[in-house]
Amino acid sequence: MPSLDGAVVLVTGANGGIGTHFVHDALARGAAKVYATARSPRAWDDERIVPLTLDVTDRASIDAAVAAAADVTVLVNNAGATPPSASLLDVTEADIRANMETNFFGPVLLARAFAPVLAAKQGSILIDVHSVASWYAFGGAYSASKAALWSATNSLRIELAPMGVHVTGVHMGYVDTDTAAHAEGPKMLPTQLVTTVYDAVEAGEYEVLADELTQGVKAALSGPVEALYPDLRGTNA
Repeated sequence: MPSLDGAVVLVTGANGGIGTHFVHDALARGAAKVYATARSPRAWDDERIVPLTLDVTDRASIDAAVAAAADVTVLVNNAGATPPSASLLDVTEADIRANMETNFFGPVLLARAFAPVLAAKQGSILIDVHSVASWYAFGGAYSASKAALWSATNSLRIELAPMGVHVTGVHMGYVDTDTAAHAEGPKMLPTQLVTTVYDAVEAGEYEVLADELTQGVKAALSGPVEALYPDLRGTNA
């Protein structure tokens, strides 16, 4: 089974609420080192944590990260962004493209760049953080970008499996972070999400459905589209 014990982990978006827990929980599970990456990395109070500058939308930055972290065995694609509007009709073209750069192209190109590094080490792991928005289109460009990443993760899983790299995709609803401060309804704690993710990875699971909302939405995908979006029934004349 995949394991965090003795692993060298790289976490994108490490400054955020979820990212910080990915860093600390990896160490609690025995990781030897964690590269904590961000566009402007912060200082950490643990010598096992290595701050590393990384902009997932910049190819040169990705290449520099691969060169600096050639000992990585676990890549956590956690960095993400939300557009200023949940409407595909109202948001600007530039905002749509920027969201795809961060949420889709960034993690895919990072996974491609680190693939030879991961494949060279036995028991390596790739974790892609998606969202229930991968399957439920309430977020406009955000949902579209996460759906694209979900599809790409499935492709990467198939391609990396013969190389010995285990790929886990993560889906969840709202998590209690600054990003979701505006949202109403139940929210997972970041530590709860990360514990669930690492538990699933170490159990050899390929997909994490972290809460009841996500489980329900995925189950509804096999039904008619009106079941998932009941408001559509009232729009037909």
